[in-house]
Amino acid sequence: MEEAKKRVGEYAASYVEDGMVVGLGTGSTAYWFIEEVGRRFQAGELANILTVSTSDRSSEQARRLGLPLKEIDDVNHIDLLVDGADETTRQFAGIKGGGGALLHEKIIAEQSDKIIWIMDESKLVNQLGKFPLPVEVVRFGSWKVYDAFASAGMKPSFRKVDGDKLFITDSGNYIIDLHLEEIPNPQVLAAEIKAKVGVVEHGLFLDYADIILVAQADGEIIKIERSNTTN
Repeated sequence: MEEAKKRVGEYAASYVEDGMVVGLGTGSTAYWFIEEVGRRFQAGELANILTVSTSDRSSEQARRLGLPLKEIDDVNHIDLLVDGADETTRQFAGIKGGGGALLHEKIIAEQSDKIIWIMDESKLVNQLGKFPLPVEVVRFGSWKVYDAFASAGMKPSFRKVDGDKLFITDSGNYIIDLHLEEIPNPQVLAAEIKAKVGVVEHGLFLDYADIILVAQADGEIIKIERSNTTN
């Protein structure tokens, strides 16, 4: 599994060209993309790139590699964002946020001209929902939001780390994971969740990616591309 992530992450770095502003995703697969971009930068192949990160964790990695790092407000746009996904369909509906960076990931995605998702084959599904859907909520009144999700039958749980310590996002919010098992109509659910007061953002990423790269166990990388996308 880790070898597949490494392979597709390194392959995705071949889409990066010198002079680009590059969005750095978050997660175990994006890690390998950032490593390869860093290697190419250190080798002088990408001497004039700028990078924008989706999380504190990826920012730390970029700094370690010496990559030129900018804040989102310091760039006019992002040429290419490469990020992972926790689940996606071939119809470009995905769940992201397993690493807790969904808000920053979506903000970066909104500013990106081209988006590539990278993953191993276990993340490619026919229907979303097996992976818990992350919802970022403000701390104030968070239990009220939780109760609303519970009353709606969405099986919520606060994300925790180190035992009973609540996970806190880079923006200082909590995450409530919804254990839905299946999401037959992601568009309707996305609107329903976003309408709840106290919700900052949800992990449904619908029609964001332009290309999905899937690493298979046999070594092949499958490319799923929108018909109106060009390399």
